[in-house]
This record gives sequence, C-alpha cells and structure tokens, in this order.
Amino acid sequence: MYFAALLARTEDGWEASDTELDDVETLSDLMDLARDASVDEDTVLIYIEQEDAWFGVVRVDGEEDPRIYVSDASAAARSSYGEILLTDEMLGRPPGAGDEIAALEELVDLDSTEDGEPDRTAAPAAEDDASDRDAVPAGPIGELGVLADLGMSEKELLTLQTDALAEIAEAVGATEVLEAVR
Repeated sequence: MYFAALLARTEDGWEASDTELDDVETLSDLMDLARDASVDEDTVLIYIEQEDAWFGVVRVDGEEDPRIYVSDASAAARSSYGEILLTDEMLGRPPGAGDEIAALEELVDLDSTEDGEPDRTAAPAAEDDASDRDAVPAGPIGELGVLADLGMSEKELLTLQTDALAEIAEAVGATEVLEAVR
C-alpha cells in the first residue's frame, strides 16, 4: 500500500494534497506533477511511502534538477514507485544502465534450452563483479541535506522511522495543512 503527498510552498505558507501516482511512470512524470503544483516556481516536496518499508522525499525547486532522498534503497528497488526515484546517478551506474539491465533480464531464457531445462554443455559461470555493480545498497541513499534549509537536519532525516511524513511536515511548518488532507 502506497501513500503519496505533495507539499507546495506559497507566499502564505504550505499547501498540501494527497497525490495519485497512477499516471506516474517516470521521474520526469513526477517532476511534471510537482511543477504543475508549484506557485511561482517555489519549492515543492513530494513524499512517497510504502507502508513501513521505505519512504522517499523528492524536492523540486523551479526548473532545477530534483533532489531525492530514499530511506531504504533496497526496499524501494522492489517497488514500482521506488524504482522511479532510484536514478542511475544515485546508484552510481552509468546513465541508461537501468534500461540495459531490464533488457538483459528479458533475455535470460534465450540460451537454446527448453524452459526450465538446464544447459548441461555450458561451463560453470565465472564469478562476475557485474552483479555487484548492479546491486542496490541497503539503507538510505540520496541527498541527506534535501530538507536542511527547511528545518530538518541530515541526522533527523536519517532517524525517521514510522510516520516520517508527520515529522517532516512538522519540521517544515506544514502540519496543519497536511492533517487537513489526510
């Protein structure tokens, strides 16, 4: 189960809304959603949470590149919305590597054997460090200072557990507007 909320800063404070992610397939789609909610290209925070497994915060300031923090990269990698946030750059991969990995995974069964039948003529696979490069690290990843100038330090962000959105909203001064949409 996912929950997503959008906090848009205005001259009068913050505006909050819960956010439907049904039409979001890429980080670019998510940025468009944030920029559409922005007033005068001011700061927009997008919060995405999958039950108590992981959460992510995306900060969009005008036309700048998004700033992203994910509480548990390995948990997020197993989630369709988490995969959107885990960019190749964050994971230390060359640009487009995620697309190449997906394409290679589709080719896994193209080894001239019947489905489920092992290839008895092939030599044992050599240990390859490619899987190490493609592994997603456990734990937090991204920009720890994403909320620092809004009132939440890196240390506070790292210690968030359950109900992280409420603590983030409190730190940035958006508790009342968030509660109104929850």
